[in-house]
Amino acid sequence: MSSLSEADYRCQQGDTICEIRVYEQEVIVVPVLLLASFLVTIVFILLLRFCPEKVDRIRPKASKSPNRRVLHGIDHPPGINVLEHESIALDVPMSYATFHPPENYISKNLAAAPAPAPPPQPPSFTPIVQPRELPRQRLPESFNLVNPLPTTFSLPSDSTVSLYRARMDNRNVVLRVLNDTANATERHSFLNFASFLAQLGPHPFLPELLGVVSLRAPLVTVMEELENRDLLSFLWRCREENVTPPCEMTERRIFTMAKQVASALEFLHSKGLLHGNVRARNVLVSRDFTAKLWGLHGVYSRKDQGAARRDDPSMKKWQAPEILAKRPAGPSSDIWSFGILLFEMASLGEAPFAEIPANELLQFHQRGKPLKRPSNCSNALYSFIKSCCQFKDLDRPSMVEMGRKLLSGEKGASDKAIKASEKMSIEQYLLEAGYGETNSYTVF
Repeated sequence: MSSLSEADYRCQQGDTICEIRVYEQEVIVVPVLLLASFLVTIVFILLLRFCPEKVDRIRPKASKSPNRRVLHGIDHPPGINVLEHESIALDVPMSYATFHPPENYISKNLAAAPAPAPPPQPPSFTPIVQPRELPRQRLPESFNLVNPLPTTFSLPSDSTVSLYRARMDNRNVVLRVLNDTANATERHSFLNFASFLAQLGPHPFLPELLGVVSLRAPLVTVMEELENRDLLSFLWRCREENVTPPCEMTERRIFTMAKQVASALEFLHSKGLLHGNVRARNVLVSRDFTAKLWGLHGVYSRKDQGAARRDDPSMKKWQAPEILAKRPAGPSSDIWSFGILLFEMASLGEAPFAEIPANELLQFHQRGKPLKRPSNCSNALYSFIKSCCQFKDLDRPSMVEMGRKLLSGEKGASDKAIKASEKMSIEQYLLEAGYGETNSYTVF
């Protein structure tokens, strides 16, 4: 018996409910399934359009990622400003893994002499704070007026990071963009360094991390821009006349900036971290002449990767005698370097121990000879420099003592501008500072 004849047989004339029960599968089930499939498809399309990160997390990974679209200007030759007034379009297919939470950064014993392994201690800082992931659908509109960031010296040819100045949310920012040539280890290190900065937490005298782009290529770290750039190039500009923007260094400003750097250094020490490379090129200066301590990648490398201290000739003029003698470093080693930083500021960017070859520095320090006194340097400032650069680490002031002396020195310091007799010769500086002819550096 057919369905039609069955309905006629089972239902009275005009009984609609009875007929629907007979045709339930055709009238209700199939249309509902079709409607549900349509709604699921629409939701997936909307997610793909507005929330690609969620789709990336739930869909299976392809066996081979598609090639990245060429981004005009990202890997341009130095000196060619091809990105002026352009935006970086980052809506490209997934290239590598998403951001993974790093391992906790557990502080190690910072004693000057080796000691038996202590019982397990809680880490100095353990909050798992990931950098703010910038929403991808806003990136082309957020990053605008992108320009290659000029540096005091050119980037090394083997660098995996390109630097750009941009505007985001109505403020100037610096983009650290990982190049296509980076391998998996370099990508992992790039993202973990951003996480390390986030875990340090905000501090008024450390550069602010504004966010990262970690879900798709190119990987980008977004930092606040400090308009006066690194302190070393700022000091060199103070040697010149009629520079734009205006640049002037006074003894009071030296004490103020030094107090700000010391605050950041004390903050790192409170986390069980040593900076290991305190110097003018690793201090950034804002538009209002606030000094912020940078050069933190070495801190991350030592704590996260257990990297050994590099025997870098360009660092020796700033290193404490115990480091030159290959003994363990301690917080007082940073205080020695802090004293050299004060000398750089007082001399408007001269290389320390300029007349001493790097391989003779340890013998020079062992003879107890101090840094030469910069011209126009007051007795109070020079005395403080010498106290930081004592040969024996126990003779150097603590961070608390430094803070008191800096505050006292700031109150009695002169507001007269410090002048230098001539402009700085970069070639001569590289030679005197121990860089050699082929070395170069960048700030971020």
